[in-house]
Amino acid sequence: MNMHYRWSWVMAFPLLFMTVDGRAEIDWSNPLGKLDLKLPDNVQIHGFASQAYILTNNNNFFGYSKNMGSLDFTEIGLNGSWRPRPNLQTSMQVVYRRAGLTDDSYARIDFGFLDYSFLSDAEHLVGVRLGRVVNPYGLYNDTRDMPFTRPSIFLPQSIYFDINRNTALSGDGIQLYGEHRTDYGDFLLQFNGMESRANDPAWKPVLFARSVEGQLSWVGRLMYEWQGGRVRLGVTSADLNVGFQPRQVDYKAKSNLSFAPVLFSFQYNAEDWSLTSEYAIRYSEVDSLGQKVNFAGESYYVQGTYRFTTELEAFLRYDVYYGDRNDRNGKKLQASGLGSAQEAFAKDIAVGLRWDLTQSIMLRTEYHYVDGAGWLYVGENKDGLSKYWNMFAASISFRF
Repeated sequence: MNMHYRWSWVMAFPLLFMTVDGRAEIDWSNPLGKLDLKLPDNVQIHGFASQAYILTNNNNFFGYSKNMGSLDFTEIGLNGSWRPRPNLQTSMQVVYRRAGLTDDSYARIDFGFLDYSFLSDAEHLVGVRLGRVVNPYGLYNDTRDMPFTRPSIFLPQSIYFDINRNTALSGDGIQLYGEHRTDYGDFLLQFNGMESRANDPAWKPVLFARSVEGQLSWVGRLMYEWQGGRVRLGVTSADLNVGFQPRQVDYKAKSNLSFAPVLFSFQYNAEDWSLTSEYAIRYSEVDSLGQKVNFAGESYYVQGTYRFTTELEAFLRYDVYYGDRNDRNGKKLQASGLGSAQEAFAKDIAVGLRWDLTQSIMLRTEYHYVDGAGWLYVGENKDGLSKYWNMFAASISFRF
């Protein structure tokens, strides 16, 4: 049995069995209907499952999606929380995720932590979380694990790279958090100090490495919200570190990748529509084989969402990625022999539709026209990457 799979389920057992005093009653004549969970008031259990179909031309994404399409994007999750005291809570989520060659098909713990609040009143909240804590990055990283809480099937890839999803989502360590609520808006501060998770399959080919391991990292985010979230402003800074052993067998020294983005976030929410935009400068340093290479990437997107009804909404997004802001057309990358020009950038125009069929079932579809291949996984495109390509995706998701 895969060690990741076995360890994830062993860790999940205490959470799954802490509800022995509760009962779950399911009407099997209508299994997708209401799930009546009779649990203690201090226990909550939720779950979700999602399956997507992806069809592309020219390039592959999340599996071999060209021509006939791919069903290789599957997500199944179970999460729960237990609050034994008003200021103490435990939370955990176990997920099975398959995303082509960018994510191995195994169960893992997305997060699992102990949350203790030192201060909680009408104006303040101060606390600490210990364990596998979610990284406070931008507007969507906290909720990217759930299909229902993402703004689309795929997040803006220029900011939220799915090929490194596990590393970006959470880390093992500590989170300090605080909230201050005023008449002029609410201020939220979170800071994580942790060891990064470096178990994404894409790390080895990207870093030309034999082995990869997480290292001490940090991420912090300051958010301001006005009128209960009508306006949301944020700034995130991080220093994520990954250690690796180069493929050269005669080179013994460990190498390191330092990824230090600065991300600015904006969102305006009206009754029927929302406008969202984020901009990031990504500073990176690779220290390997006795040499240091520094470069700065740049990313941004603008997204509009319109809600026709409470069940039906559409979005339009323009998403831009540059691996190196001084090599926007990729000519330097191609001249170096480390990749093709189109791997240095990606400009994505996407449009999509969400339909909440019931409170438990969601249907989604979206179309992308992309110029560039900067956020694609080379391992799924060994025959080369095309500059211009299209992607159609549809998904069905269920939750309880």
